[in-house]
Amino acid sequence: MLELASIVILGIFAQWLAWRFKVPAILPLILTGLAVGPFAPYWMPHEWLHGNDKWLNPIYGSEVGGLFPGDHLFHFVELAIGVILFEGGLTLKRNEIRSIGDIILKLISLGSAVTFFIAAIAAHYIVELSWPLSFLFSGLIIVTGPTVIAPILRNIPLKKNVANILKWEGILIDPIGALVAVLVYEFLASLAGDHSGHGDTSFTAGALKHFITLTLVGLSLGTMAAFAFREIVKRHWVPHYLLTVFTLAVVLVVFVGSGMIVADSGLLTIVVMGTVLANIDLPNMDEIMYFKESIAVLLISMLFILLAANITIADLQLLLNWRAAALFMAIILIVRPLGVFLSARGSNLTQNEKLFISWVGPRGIVAAGIASLFGSKLLQLNKQAIAEGKNIPFEGAEMITPLVFMIVLGTVLLNATTAGLVAKWLKVLVDKSNGVMIIGAHKATRLLADYLQKNGRNVVLVDSNRNNIEKAEGLGLTAFQVNVYNDDLADNSDLNDMGYLLAMTGSTEVNKYALGKYGSRFGENGSYRFISAEERKNENVNPQDGLFSDHDDYINFIEVARDYPHIYEVAVNSEEQYSELIEKLNEHESRIPLFVKDSEGYLHIMTSGEKKAAILEGSQLVYLGKELQTEVA
Repeated sequence: MLELASIVILGIFAQWLAWRFKVPAILPLILTGLAVGPFAPYWMPHEWLHGNDKWLNPIYGSEVGGLFPGDHLFHFVELAIGVILFEGGLTLKRNEIRSIGDIILKLISLGSAVTFFIAAIAAHYIVELSWPLSFLFSGLIIVTGPTVIAPILRNIPLKKNVANILKWEGILIDPIGALVAVLVYEFLASLAGDHSGHGDTSFTAGALKHFITLTLVGLSLGTMAAFAFREIVKRHWVPHYLLTVFTLAVVLVVFVGSGMIVADSGLLTIVVMGTVLANIDLPNMDEIMYFKESIAVLLISMLFILLAANITIADLQLLLNWRAAALFMAIILIVRPLGVFLSARGSNLTQNEKLFISWVGPRGIVAAGIASLFGSKLLQLNKQAIAEGKNIPFEGAEMITPLVFMIVLGTVLLNATTAGLVAKWLKVLVDKSNGVMIIGAHKATRLLADYLQKNGRNVVLVDSNRNNIEKAEGLGLTAFQVNVYNDDLADNSDLNDMGYLLAMTGSTEVNKYALGKYGSRFGENGSYRFISAEERKNENVNPQDGLFSDHDDYINFIEVARDYPHIYEVAVNSEEQYSELIEKLNEHESRIPLFVKDSEGYLHIMTSGEKKAAILEGSQLVYLGKELQTEVA
């Protein structure tokens, strides 16, 4: 019982360590699994081991003892990978692919193809794997993955274009790389005679037939399951409180059912189902995504503790030679840079930006998980062939899991420890944090954000109202649906260049809370809020963090934006002229001064406590409301 409970306890503890020290979760997960698995005899008291060579012994494939005797661990791994890949498929949205630009599309297509073929050549000639296993290895290491990229991006203030490329590559290539690996494995299994009845690895009509059948079943069943699930949800045949767990049950039914129709087709079917669901109108998608992410975190935590603990010292000793080290160096110094530079041809990326993207390519959870699954399945095929008196179809299959784990751990460690230094050396860090975060995405703030964005500022709107977020996104603005009380924005890599925080909701309490919670993180150049109605009435109270002026609160701001939804610029060349304009603007509540814009386009945010401003020739006073010139005329 202790060992069984420790899987969850150690897994969640490793996830916490990853969060606390801002490293990819897979690193502490695998290291923890190794510590309680093959490395346990080197540091644990002998009596804790009870005569075993591991403290946590999954006993993969054994009928005697252990947590998962027989094929039970194998089945658990397969089901867990299926759920994880389904969650990955839910992130693969067609409209996002269209909007991300040619460079990312090339990275996930041309870059993946380069990795697939060049890494296979390297594995074949350096490690001397057979061609089938070499292509399986290369298919497995295509994947980078968001779970390993995100912590690196959170901790380094990269230029937005570089961060976005790495982020979207990780998100999109995760399910695509998994799909490639699944297809390669299924083809290899077909060639091995697992289904065709042949015992060699020669190309057979039976192998091709099985591969085509598997692909057709995966595509068709995954698509049909997605549309059937949508109809069930839309017709409210499942109560809301059961929806998330019902989703999990459906995923498992589809996965197992697909495997019963065509052996080993479940993974492909699940990836297709998740991808189709991501691109159709599915009610309650946010809740399903949140639940699936939570389940995925738990499964990943348990999975990698078990998989790492299942590795033996003999497996690790396979890597103690120059060939493994040479393959690792070839992957990071030749394969990855070649894919990036070919994909970036004709783009506006600088040489340094290409070099940094080439350096940052950590392999992640999907690669390690599928490698362990497929490596074990290939070993089973070998054992089956031996039992039937046939030739071993996959010589060297025992190398697949250790090699992929080496690539995963090596690239994660390398990138986590050196990415910041390399980014600084290559000068791809954000020079200044001039981005503006606005809390509240109502019509008035959308108007303000649109002006700021057109003037070269990176603007992010934050609101808990989904309708406001959708309207902001419809204007081409970046917006996040977030409850400032419950959600944490600090780990969002899209916000690395935020330097100004404007709390502009109708609640003074929310505005003050937002400044207290996020001011130090996103408001290093200034954090401001609307003054309250009470502060506006009391002439003796003038908060230094008040926004725009000492007589414009939330109500006045939205009323002016409603009646006069225009932002104007007036030339101002001296402090005297500036004071006259401010006085004229303040004569009527239908105008609100917003910014002072200098000759180089820099916008200085006006505050309630500010009475004077440094005015240089060529400056402009920016205001919202009724046009000043109309009244003067």
